[in-house]
Amino acid sequence: MPNNDDKAMKPLNTNCVWAVAESKAGTLTQCLGVGKEFHREPVVKLISRTRGLRKLFEPRLFRKKEQRPELVISCGFRAEPAVLDIKAAYGGKPLTVHLQRPRIEGYDLVFVSRHDWVDELNERPNYHSMVGVPHQITWARLAPLRDAARRRFSPDGRPIAAVFVGGSNGAYVYDDGTHQNIRSAIKQLEKEGWRIVVSVSRRSEDHTQQALSALNSESIAVWDRRSENPYLDYMAAADAFLIAKDSITMPCEALATGKPVFTLDLTPVAGPRLDKFERYHRDLHETLQLTRPFAGKIEPYSYEPLDETRRIASVIRSQLNRS
Repeated sequence: MPNNDDKAMKPLNTNCVWAVAESKAGTLTQCLGVGKEFHREPVVKLISRTRGLRKLFEPRLFRKKEQRPELVISCGFRAEPAVLDIKAAYGGKPLTVHLQRPRIEGYDLVFVSRHDWVDELNERPNYHSMVGVPHQITWARLAPLRDAARRRFSPDGRPIAAVFVGGSNGAYVYDDGTHQNIRSAIKQLEKEGWRIVVSVSRRSEDHTQQALSALNSESIAVWDRRSENPYLDYMAAADAFLIAKDSITMPCEALATGKPVFTLDLTPVAGPRLDKFERYHRDLHETLQLTRPFAGKIEPYSYEPLDETRRIASVIRSQLNRS
């Protein structure tokens, strides 16, 4: 079980931290996950995707009279010009951090996922590799939820498997074959005595929701996307995870729990995007030995829980202390 050290969980008392990202949950949660290691409530600066004349009537992203941030954390290419404008406006003072390989130069620190890393970055001392992406899930956040969540989803004390699925993304497609593979995995676990909780994501298409909802039974609970999202409760209750391969973030979040994490195959779409996702999953499974491909059975195994968010924060903290 992950170390729940209260002292280690306290954010550094950094006076002002800004999280700069476009309004996509996947990019913003990365910034907030790292930012909350330094301040309990980072200031969120969302990059608008509006174009043309409408953009002229939107409020400015920031004003120089605002309290100067000590740390600016960003993710997504749309944030890059804005962050460098912020740095220039405050005389180069804020430490600027980007959580993917930027398209433009000027950041103090950059963290690039291992599956996107290229050899030329080895010569860049301000570039650091990371496993997957950072996020906001910690065992300290989940532990208080676990007992109540387990009573809710497994009143008879049976083990719980959490199944997380996404949607077609250019690397994989949620077609009939994909749906059948996921359904077969869930039914197999049901036969083996597991209780199964299933959550779809924002990217999930209606036909995926319908295909999985048909499985609802005494042992299988599928979130209906109308009630409050039970994602955190599912994570807290789970004894193991089955996660579809179209997500980068969800395996990283599950690996923070120390519980077994298995990946579910989907119908592939040949191309560079598929190659990127497959590199990521090979890294997690073959190189780091953190995950396992699902082959019809959940078997226990152990690993050191993944906490890239805190590790990234430690690198940033060292840089702040030198400033």
